Amino acid sequence: MKALIIDDTRLARQELQFLLEKRKDIDILGEAENVDEALEKIRELNPDLLFLDIQMPGKNGFELLESLDEVPHVIFTTAYSEFAMKAFEYNALDYLKKPITEERLEKALERVRLSHDVRRSDKKELTENSQVFVKDGEKCWFVNLGEVRIFEIWDNYTRIYFKDQKPMIPKTLQYMESRLDPEVFFRANRQQIINLKWIDKIEPWFSGTIRLYLKDGTEVEVSRRQTSRFKELMSF
Repeated sequence: MKALIIDDTRLARQELQFLLEKRKDIDILGEAENVDEALEKIRELNPDLLFLDIQMPGKNGFELLESLDEVPHVIFTTAYSEFAMKAFEYNALDYLKKPITEERLEKALERVRLSHDVRRSDKKELTENSQVFVKDGEKCWFVNLGEVRIFEIWDNYTRIYFKDQKPMIPKTLQYMESRLDPEVFFRANRQQIINLKWIDKIEPWFSGTIRLYLKDGTEVEVSRRQTSRFKELMSF
């Protein structure tokens, strides 16, 4: 599972990172020290799990969850016990009081694993052979996902590019990424998911990033973090 650590205290983030770094079932995508930074990274990285502090400068952890369209699994991490009841009102899977012990963390992660398995079984993955119904205003299409070359964020909508069409649907890009086959559909940057089978050529770009050219002539710049993931995905 892909996880994000959100805590305003650097020492707390380091301690949790230390407890998690040897686990093969958890991939720490990054850290955030406030809600605004967390929102940006959640939309870019689409984590499965948040380790979330409650009291932070500015907005708190509850306000962060209220800002999300699709909420990942959540384990609250806090130095205070008085928020426990409220935390479970937000469907938190566990509430860890600092300092966090390895034994207590393992129990929390077991709850996450069970919930994650249930969530995945309830949500059928869409492959390139899947056919989906798309409606935009008065127009409707049955679209084979193999024909879709780009999914692009458009406020709280996603624009879908296929053939000479580009309708919008009322789903976030984060939601689309959670449903699409990651072996075919790749999150290139904060705004776009591309169909890897539409790539025509690749060239180096600025600061170690790459630029992709699709078969229809579209140019897509891959973010620095996703450039590394792209290379891992496409290498032997």
